[in-house]
Amino acid sequence: MISNYVKHCSHCLLLLGLILVFELSANSARNANPDINPWVTYGITWTIILYFFKAILFVPVPQAICNFAGLVFYNAFPKKVSFKGSKTIAPFICFRVVTRGDYPELVHLNVKRNMKTCLDTGLENFCIEVVSDKAIGLQKQLKLREVVVPNSYRTKSGAMYKARALQYCLEDDVSVLSDDDWVVHLDEETLLTNDCIQGILNFVSDGKHYFGQGLVTYANEPVVNWVTTLADSARVADDLGKLRLTLKMFHKPLFSWKGSFVVAKFAAEKRVSYDNGVNGSIAEDCYFALKAFNEGYTFNFIEGEMCEKSPFSIWDFLRQRKRWYQGIYLVVHSDKLPWSKKFFVAVLLYNFFFTPLYTCNMILSSFYPIPYPPIIDFVSALTAAVNIYMFIFGAVKSLTLSKVSMLQLLLCVFGLAIVIPVNMFIENIAAVWSVVGKKHQFEIVDKKIQSVAGESNKENNRFSLATKNFVSVVLQGVKSVFKKNLD
Repeated sequence: MISNYVKHCSHCLLLLGLILVFELSANSARNANPDINPWVTYGITWTIILYFFKAILFVPVPQAICNFAGLVFYNAFPKKVSFKGSKTIAPFICFRVVTRGDYPELVHLNVKRNMKTCLDTGLENFCIEVVSDKAIGLQKQLKLREVVVPNSYRTKSGAMYKARALQYCLEDDVSVLSDDDWVVHLDEETLLTNDCIQGILNFVSDGKHYFGQGLVTYANEPVVNWVTTLADSARVADDLGKLRLTLKMFHKPLFSWKGSFVVAKFAAEKRVSYDNGVNGSIAEDCYFALKAFNEGYTFNFIEGEMCEKSPFSIWDFLRQRKRWYQGIYLVVHSDKLPWSKKFFVAVLLYNFFFTPLYTCNMILSSFYPIPYPPIIDFVSALTAAVNIYMFIFGAVKSLTLSKVSMLQLLLCVFGLAIVIPVNMFIENIAAVWSVVGKKHQFEIVDKKIQSVAGESNKENNRFSLATKNFVSVVLQGVKSVFKKNLD
């Protein structure tokens, strides 16, 4: 069996090799014509626009560098997580699931599975708490609690949606937790693993930091939509890249964090609070992280992974991205958070917003060449190579955990050749939609299931089947090409 160290070294060499290929290609394809004087040839206004398109190519650089550093500096294939302390004296942990209550079957199923995982790992001091806008009728158990948020409940600042439900849990007459207890936030589709529980125990027992987060993968369970799942593979690399680097090295959420696999000390979470008004309710996770950062709390990365599902349809995938961009926009432009704490999140946001402009730049460069410094080609090739590699790495990391065959793994990696352009197209639409669309809308993606295998509901079956068939045909074509070459 290949050791974790060898796997990590191989991954680093592959990443560096891909960057080298992109840099060499960018150098050989350089099309700037030094004989052209753009100010004379194109005019002042058009030349300024062309150079603006070149300048914004530097926006993704901080994110690309942090992703590169996180993937290289820390072992991307760590060993199984183990807890050396005593689980009987570990701090009390509350696994909190927040839901609107629209998919009770999903919540029932995942609560049952997560309860079994906790008990199988020998965890004793814990409970699972489901917070819902609607009663879902969970069976009463010693370690299970259902909290229904009253329709009449209002926060002081008018927080909405998930932020409102999270704040309700912090009210003195609702919460049953003490200041030294810990809360682990899960989405309704999140599944715990043995490794993440061990990692959480190590984090809370250490007690040096108030907040933590770990890796979330999207292909460990039966896949509903391969296009959206492979598109989400970059998020896996994102977790092990810039998220791990910023939380583990700097202990700060420089680029914010996600809304699930959040581990928080209850006293600190209550002091920070989710009562952050309407603007802090769309991307409540981002606002909370920056607010805690501003108040001096420290963060750390937690070893182990949790499992979730990608959206079941491309339409839900698009709406999800649009909500994220709009929510982060409201956070970045909030006058209650200092720019010193949200600078890198602003860089992240405008990297999203400039996605259509990056596409325009590729087109304009072909028709309107202008002279520019070689550094622009260097940073463009670097960011492109890192971004593409994140999809490859994320797919390999997720699908390896799913114990697929090597052939299936290779086919999925080659399938990224189709998924990456599709993802770019979706990101372009989401960026434009988030700018021109209505703000303060909390889009909910469809999570209805029909079986333990996680099949989509009838409404999405036709679309999902067509998507899977499309990918299947392409992958079969790749497979046949390989077979022909081998013969």
